[in-house]
Amino acid sequence: MSGFQPFEIIPGDPHHSLVILADHAMNRLPDEYGDLGLPAGAFSRHIAYDIGVEDVTRKLSERLGVPAVLGCFSRLLIDPNRGEDDPTLIMKLSDGMVIPANHPLSAEERERRLNLFHRPYHDAVSTVIAETWRKADKPPLVISIHSFTPAWKGVPRPWHAGILWDTDPRAAQALINALGMDPALVVGDNEPYDGALRGDTMHRHCSMTGLPHALLEIRQDLIGDAVGVDSWVDRLAPILSDLTGQPELHEVELHGSRVS
Repeated sequence: MSGFQPFEIIPGDPHHSLVILADHAMNRLPDEYGDLGLPAGAFSRHIAYDIGVEDVTRKLSERLGVPAVLGCFSRLLIDPNRGEDDPTLIMKLSDGMVIPANHPLSAEERERRLNLFHRPYHDAVSTVIAETWRKADKPPLVISIHSFTPAWKGVPRPWHAGILWDTDPRAAQALINALGMDPALVVGDNEPYDGALRGDTMHRHCSMTGLPHALLEIRQDLIGDAVGVDSWVDRLAPILSDLTGQPELHEVELHGSRVS
């Protein structure tokens, strides 16, 4: 564990009142975990991290001047976008690949990974959101960035991007509407996944606190190289900048009541 940092905070101006998260930004493992018993090629696949997301997040953070938090460990070690009681928190099998070091897994090792990786990442997210809120003197908009495979189990996915949400549609609908202005884009509403996942990052830090938020999924083949990353940063930067100027996206909403 010497020198391994489970998260990275990119500083930014809190007065923009926007925080970007990237749970699955990296495919790294501490040296002591070796390769989890997997071939090297496994760590270039989507099972290890969200392809393209690190670069998109870094460039958006720089372009907009806003803070971001990146997860620095592979989801194969422990998944930061799962609740602590989620059975898929530490995967034994992912897209047909067995992860030898995760099965069997002792209760002690599970708790160790929570303490060393999962919990520090979420503490960092909580800190950045709280500091942004305090310094901006208004609730921040939180955007979480992920990526998805172009096909699943042999079935092509038609969406270029998808917006996931649970009980609060404010930011999600605004983002869907903005991306939908481009007739060349197919934008999914809670596709290719359902945004209602109890205990995940958005649920924990936003749904439970009433913060406006959305999870953005981008298809991996569209951000798999520098040209694709730059294209999506160019597309998203003005949209997110516009969203930060909408007053309703800086209000806490709990049980149907809003507080700015």
